[in-house]
Amino acid sequence: MDAAALAGEYARTGRVTIAPFVQPDQAQALYQLLRERTDWQQVINSGADKIFEFDRTAQAGLDAPQKEALDQAVYAGARHDFQFRYETLRVPDDDTVRAASDDLVFAFARFLSHGPARELLRFITGDAAIAFADAQATAYAPGDFLTRHDDDVAGKHRSAAYVMSLNPQWRIEWGGLFLMHDADGHGADAIVPGFNRLNLFAVPQMHSVSEVTRATPYRRYSVTGWLRRSEQR
Repeated sequence: MDAAALAGEYARTGRVTIAPFVQPDQAQALYQLLRERTDWQQVINSGADKIFEFDRTAQAGLDAPQKEALDQAVYAGARHDFQFRYETLRVPDDDTVRAASDDLVFAFARFLSHGPARELLRFITGDAAIAFADAQATAYAPGDFLTRHDDDVAGKHRSAAYVMSLNPQWRIEWGGLFLMHDADGHGADAIVPGFNRLNLFAVPQMHSVSEVTRATPYRRYSVTGWLRRSEQR
């Protein structure tokens, strides 16, 4: 890994991809865990303030008219406003809670928040004030997406955003593309889901995730979050 070259690219463009990011067996273990987990929560927003959550039992309990009505509401929101639908496994910010858990996603968040990994990310971003990484695992099933936004939230002290992509097999036509928008919103650079790839970009930058198509046989898995300057609490 050429950290100086990565830092230079980040300084020029505001984003960089680090691949591979961890040892292959570690990435495989994290991917396998995400595939096997059953405690995912589907999250859907309504406007800026409301978020609805459905575990997989609740999702399976919806009948056809309910699913259709929910789909229509989600797509209506996406036409003009910020809208998302995907599944999540959240990681608490508290390092004590993370350390007491044997959850591998918690361990990955701690890995980013301490020692050599944090020093590497500080060096690449040029931000020595980065204190920790918050995190969530995400799974995008067919029909899931995330419309454009820039991650700039008051009080969160976000220096950079990251997406640890964990998809051993993916085709560009399956959607789920990570899109970095240009300044006028008329074009975007597309990043195809990959495996053991950490996509890192400065906040704020406009970006989105395109809809995963019904053709894909897999969910789109990743661990995502922000490198934050404030201390955990």
